[in-house]
Amino acid sequence: YFSFNCFILHTYIENVLLIKTNLMNKKPIILGIESSCDETAASIITENEQGMPTILSSIVSSQVDVHKEFGGVVPELAARSHMEKIDLITKKALDESGVKMEDLDAIATTAGPGLIVCLSVGLSFGKAMASSLKKPFIAVNHLEGHALSPKLNSELNYPYLLLLISGGHSQFLSVEGLGKYKRLGTTIDDAIGEAFDKTAKMLGLGYPGGPNIEKFSKLGDKNFFKLPEPIINRAGCNLSFAGLKTAVLRESKNIKEDLQLKYNLAASFQNTINKILLKKTKEAMMQFRNKTSLKEEIPFIVAGGVAANQSIRENLTEVCMETNFIPLFPSLKFCGDNAAMIAWAGIKRYKKKLTNKLDFVAKSRWPLDPSARYLKGPGLKF
Repeated sequence: YFSFNCFILHTYIENVLLIKTNLMNKKPIILGIESSCDETAASIITENEQGMPTILSSIVSSQVDVHKEFGGVVPELAARSHMEKIDLITKKALDESGVKMEDLDAIATTAGPGLIVCLSVGLSFGKAMASSLKKPFIAVNHLEGHALSPKLNSELNYPYLLLLISGGHSQFLSVEGLGKYKRLGTTIDDAIGEAFDKTAKMLGLGYPGGPNIEKFSKLGDKNFFKLPEPIINRAGCNLSFAGLKTAVLRESKNIKEDLQLKYNLAASFQNTINKILLKKTKEAMMQFRNKTSLKEEIPFIVAGGVAANQSIRENLTEVCMETNFIPLFPSLKFCGDNAAMIAWAGIKRYKKKLTNKLDFVAKSRWPLDPSARYLKGPGLKF
């Protein structure tokens, strides 16, 4: 107990010394706030002399217990939980970092995309802090946070190819610089994380679905069920998971309470996801090389909550070995929604003077590539 407290005290002193050094050298110190879905998070980040991030604190409060009985996120309950926790979580982030509020250089808050009722809580809180402290306010695109998240634990230069896979998004992007994104492909229906969660719900494997599918897949035969691979040989590197989800629903009705068959179906589902990602990733890599004319090894970034899935990591690492790309993943704690990635995006925007007015509104949709065509709904043609 004594050793643990000494460690905490030592870490606190180190943070205070770093803060004083950064204040003298004008290194920005940014508070990030995240509330786009069911995680209430706050983080304080600065830079070291090499321009790499130094995470002074990163606090994430999960709402798994709140939504477990419903098998998915209930927006109204999520928003209420954010309202109850956001002040406490922010205070905890400040206390752990050793930063005083007046020493913050800016407040960066997720402004979209996400659930409007949830976004509004964090956005209003961030605006109020920025206004009361008379500090710049930065509205951060949640997807940009994910796109930059690998920079939290690894050195990374532009351009790079990004596969963003989460509960609400599945897309391939060419990342050419801060604010410069070109979408190469996207899902035309469900996001991959949504497919994982709904498959887990159909099989009665519990919530959150993604981790449980991965867990129970290890107990099943991945080749037991033959499942469809929608648009696998067309539509470039666009993705589709609705047909796969429907096939799982059909099979799940036939297996009733047979646990082994449930595990087999979970394993077959995950294996099919990996086969789809393998084929579509190779297509995206070819498009990226043709677009950039880069010949040497190119970084391939996989970010978002689903990037924590170990089988997907292994599958995509093998693809990179075949195609001369360098696989890079965020640390597991930065795959899911967190405020460290929001604060880091905030630092990058702050240094370029990309701040926002306090009348900035929350956005349920906010594509990184505003010129990309919206590809959802019936009647799509490729």
